[in-house]
Amino acid sequence: PRAKNLAQSSGIEVAGLRGTGPKGRIIERDVASAAAGREPLSPAARELLATAGMQAPSSGTGIGGRILSSDLLKGSESTAKPMEKTVATSMVPTAEYIGFPGMVTETLVKGVRKVTARRMHDSIATTAQLTMNAFANATALKALRERFKTSDPKLGLQKITINDLLLFAVSRTIPQFPYMNSHFLGDRILTFKNVHLGCAVDTPKGLLVPVIRFADSLSLSQVSAVFKSLSNAAIEGKSSPDDLSGGTFTVTNLGAMGVETFTPVLNVPEVAILGVGGISLRPIEDADGDISFIPHIGLSLTIDHQGVDGAPGARFLKALCENIAAIDVLLAL
Repeated sequence: PRAKNLAQSSGIEVAGLRGTGPKGRIIERDVASAAAGREPLSPAARELLATAGMQAPSSGTGIGGRILSSDLLKGSESTAKPMEKTVATSMVPTAEYIGFPGMVTETLVKGVRKVTARRMHDSIATTAQLTMNAFANATALKALRERFKTSDPKLGLQKITINDLLLFAVSRTIPQFPYMNSHFLGDRILTFKNVHLGCAVDTPKGLLVPVIRFADSLSLSQVSAVFKSLSNAAIEGKSSPDDLSGGTFTVTNLGAMGVETFTPVLNVPEVAILGVGGISLRPIEDADGDISFIPHIGLSLTIDHQGVDGAPGARFLKALCENIAAIDVLLAL
């Protein structure tokens, strides 16, 4: 089974391998040797191999022969057999389900739903998830957003949203805590220099997570423009596989649905994901003992306790809250 699983995830055709195990059986070492002799895979290509069961060529069209997702898709198109006609939709009433009155609609789990189901299950099954919640003062955030809305159209700031400001704050906070920008791989941890920010998008096909590359080096306007382009492509079903892979940290925002805090599920192998809730008034006592109602935004940080301890995660969340509260200062740095 280990050899078979490795072959499937690596896109290796076992039929062409020479086994070195007992009685010529193909073992994990044989598959690993075949994979080692092939050019490296891009993250999107690796994901396609794992989910679609495609076969990888010996070399690709990327730099140095790197195998890209487009190489896999091109190969699958050339070898694909004509598909048999199927029912256009699985959303049709089926026979009455025994024990339940009325009709039942049966929906096949496939496509984005199937990939999401597998990834969510793998995430819960293979990680030690810990979620911590905090509220950041959103006074400056709201004020800055209002200033942008009424700014000179020539500046191009009127369409910048609260979410754009939050993505910018995250991209500037993560470099202060590099352990949050990591992948946990069981026997090792990969820590990345640059922030490749995954942004969860609700689409007609389901949840997709396009990635803003090098978010830590982009201006606020650039973060806003790239996110809008990626999210529109996701909603319209035009995302490329490379758009949806290779993230180092993910942000998911449910604030528009009236959610204050929640428990975001890790996008493995990333060690952290930030859930963003809505803005609500919270009673705050000042130094004189007076109570004021101040707008705050809910933040829910889930970490993989295998790769990050609770205290370091809390320090990151605290710093993020401080940066959001002083977002105007953060933009000036």
